Amino acid sequence: MPIGLNLAKAKEIHKDNIRAARQPLLEKLDVEFVRTLEQGKDTAPIAEQKQALRDATAAAEIAAASSVDELKAAWDADLLGPAPY
Repeated sequence: MPIGLNLAKAKEIHKDNIRAARQPLLEKLDVEFVRTLEQGKDTAPIAEQKQALRDATAAAEIAAASSVDELKAAWDADLLGPAPY
């Protein structure tokens, strides 16, 4: 029996990579959020960006991926920056 790729494990690794990439982005947005709040300005756009980062691991493309190439293509570079692959 040939050794194959465990796609379920690959998806979890992909999600871990997303979590690692979004952590510094969320920290930066946290600072921006507090500064904006202190200035009495609208924080909604920042909150939306933070929510998009939190939702990145739940992207439908990740769940639907049936190959490693599809999984790699599910990386949202606009949101998370360059893919680690």
